[in-house]
Amino acid sequence: MLRHTVKHFAKGWKSLHSSSIIAANKISQEQLQAYKQLESIPREKLLVTDPYEGEALGKKVYELVPDPQVQKRIQEAAGDIQLEQLTEFELSRLRATCENPVEFKNFSLNFGPQHPSAHGVLRLVLELDGELVKRADPHIGLLHRGTEKLIEYKTYLQALPYFDRLDYVSMMAQEQCYSLAVEKLLKIEVPRRAKYIRTLFAEITRLLNHLLAITTHAMDVGAMSPFLWAFEEREKLMEFYERASGARLHSAYVRPGGVQYDIPLGLSDDIYRFCEQFPARIDEIEELLTANRIWKQRTVDIGIVTAKDAVNFGFSGPMLRGSGIAWDLRKSQPYDAYDEVSFTIPIGTNGDCYDRYLCRIEEMRQSVAIIVQCLNQMPEGEIKVDDRKISPPSRANMKQSMESLIHHFKLYSEGYAVPAGETYRAVEAPKGEFGVYLIANGTNRPYRCRIRPPGFYHLSALNHMCQGHMVADVVTMIGTQDIVFGEVDR
Repeated sequence: MLRHTVKHFAKGWKSLHSSSIIAANKISQEQLQAYKQLESIPREKLLVTDPYEGEALGKKVYELVPDPQVQKRIQEAAGDIQLEQLTEFELSRLRATCENPVEFKNFSLNFGPQHPSAHGVLRLVLELDGELVKRADPHIGLLHRGTEKLIEYKTYLQALPYFDRLDYVSMMAQEQCYSLAVEKLLKIEVPRRAKYIRTLFAEITRLLNHLLAITTHAMDVGAMSPFLWAFEEREKLMEFYERASGARLHSAYVRPGGVQYDIPLGLSDDIYRFCEQFPARIDEIEELLTANRIWKQRTVDIGIVTAKDAVNFGFSGPMLRGSGIAWDLRKSQPYDAYDEVSFTIPIGTNGDCYDRYLCRIEEMRQSVAIIVQCLNQMPEGEIKVDDRKISPPSRANMKQSMESLIHHFKLYSEGYAVPAGETYRAVEAPKGEFGVYLIANGTNRPYRCRIRPPGFYHLSALNHMCQGHMVADVVTMIGTQDIVFGEVDR
């Protein structure tokens, strides 16, 4: 009704007063009220339109009084640019953004624990800004079995198989470390032939580990062929394990006092033939990866760790040497027969995933050279200490000597007592420095056994390595760390 009334009034005051049809006494109260409302609106602010066009009548135009806080935010958003220099469109965009600021929250994503690239039961909580990783928080302990506590309830010999089940890819390296710690407390010297056999199988273990580490890393990135080729070579190495110890995986071959069995007849020749053809297999893997454009795009400048950061995080093994630090326990603190063989330590320059890959490739070549030297220089002699309270007698002696039978029974039932003391021994395991801190209290069971796994310290730096990279690069960095959660969780 207001719109119709305004339309009539807009035709002018004259038409209203001169009309013979509309008399003063015939104007309704509603029309009179509309007239008064119209009088209060300034003429220049009045918009008179057809009511059917959908425009409002009597619309007032108000001047915008800007909020000082909004003006401040607009100026901060503009930076060094003066607001007078902006176009009306740019200024309106800035004003709309600053009047209604949008809050952005990072996206949290669970990576694992059931993920094919997690290399075990790793659960990563990733904080993402789009595709960029802002934080990577590892949640470990899903494979915790209380190994260190279980060892306290076993004899020194019964505790040995637990070390096979820590890093189940580098079995004999961990047996070797534990045996060295017990031998140091017992103050016994292992026969020279046993030292060479230990060194030989430690390098076979390194080949087993690096073949798996490199090719699974490549498979995570997208290269499938190296993984299949490497398992053919790993099968040959597993056969060497089985022929020497009777087991392909958990061998329990290296024991305090020496090794359990001597090298069987013909095994040395087969290992030597393997070493002749294996460098060609390394070349084939390198042909697929080293100069591959996609492999380099996925690994070069990814996960860079400086030498200073590598030391501060407690890195060891290829993770440390990839950052340019030539630290290797086989050279700096030789054990067994490593002081009688020659080899070089490969180091990286950039500290990225590509350098660590090259270090592992070169370490395999050096391991082949060490194996050949062990085969050529291996002396004749005993493989165990000549103390039947520590190493078991042979079956032939047990059939002839009552003392040997008693020693055998006591060794496998009660074990042997170790003099009170404590020691720390470490070996250069394929993944890095694997250490055992052993405390003896004079009984036949360890008082305390603390295990230092290299993967635990590498995993602690994953957040540092992942920040600023893409989500797909997280898979690359987990692969370059070569983590096995048997040793991390213990």
